[in-house]
Amino acid sequence: MKPAKFDYVAPTTVDAAVEALVAANGEGKVLAGGQSLLPLLNFRMTRPGVLVDLNGIQGLSFIEPRGDRIAIGALTRHREIEQSPLIASKLPVMAAAMRHVAHLAIRNRGTIGGSLSHADPAAELPMLSLFYGAELSVQGPAGRRIVAAEDFFVDALTNCLEPEEIVVEIEFPMLAYDGWAFEEVARRFGDFALASIAVSVRRGSSTIDNVRIAVMGVADTPLRLKAVEGKFSGVSIDDRTPDRFSELVMSSVSANSDLHASSEYRQHLLGKLAARAMRTALTAKE
Repeated sequence: MKPAKFDYVAPTTVDAAVEALVAANGEGKVLAGGQSLLPLLNFRMTRPGVLVDLNGIQGLSFIEPRGDRIAIGALTRHREIEQSPLIASKLPVMAAAMRHVAHLAIRNRGTIGGSLSHADPAAELPMLSLFYGAELSVQGPAGRRIVAAEDFFVDALTNCLEPEEIVVEIEFPMLAYDGWAFEEVARRFGDFALASIAVSVRRGSSTIDNVRIAVMGVADTPLRLKAVEGKFSGVSIDDRTPDRFSELVMSSVSANSDLHASSEYRQHLLGKLAARAMRTALTAKE
């Protein structure tokens, strides 16, 4: 199929892009990488009156350190994040996860701002933004505001942005950890995740002092499992630790069913991935 008729605007500044969205009066859509939007247009599942193409705006593609954070511009391609030495050294869970994002052709064009804005509950970057506690810089008619990742995702394919707002950049805190892991299962490598988990741990002499956990593919949004983090802090490290972690993660999530997998299967799968992730995290990667 072909898209329904729309007007096309190619601004060269963020201010001009916002002005175009305001003029569209709620009928505008933003084009970044287009890897999610273009199929929706072709199937006429979305019919914007105006398409606002951000690709002519300079300065929205970058990866740079800012104190104890890494800032990433909204037009930064998945492939740039995947290949970045800075990401690999400072945000290693993200580096590991990026290899699971779709396929090479999509990673070459897809952008982090587009992925976060699309808010797919089975996409890696939305989950990673929760895992790291990222903050999104969003620009609209009233200027810029900061949105915490935990407030950004409202429902499946739904975010908190107003129709005239655009994600400009994202800041990811650099976590202190002794070990970490990322685990994901899809029917085929690069397909949507049936379940996925990211874990980092800090250890004491014989206990887990701190743990951070995020999951995706099992609910209408990615989830940060803060209740599990609280319950697992201070737990003794022994041969049973991964299994206890798995049981706690499974008990905290009510997985969805869909045409790809039943709730029971996703729950079981998440438990297996949780045990594997904790076992890996406890091997103390540097």
